[in-house]
Amino acid sequence: MKKIETEEEDDLRPEYDFSRIKGRVRGKYADRYREGTNLVLLDPDVAAAFPDAKAVNDALRQLLQEKQSPQQR
Repeated sequence: MKKIETEEEDDLRPEYDFSRIKGRVRGKYADRYREGTNLVLLDPDVAAAFPDAKAVNDALRQLLQEKQSPQQR
């Protein structure tokens, strides 16, 4: 079997000439974005137990609070 080479068509309109844009910097905000993003994927069974992000955050805060408080035996 031969591989069929396909050329991607340039579907960008000719009036969009990015070479004329001044002051462009690739990845200008990438570091700032990474600093403010912390994505955690939950397993489906765990995600089913929480209706939204607030419920997950509340549960984790409670867990942290219990962990930090001195345990009495």
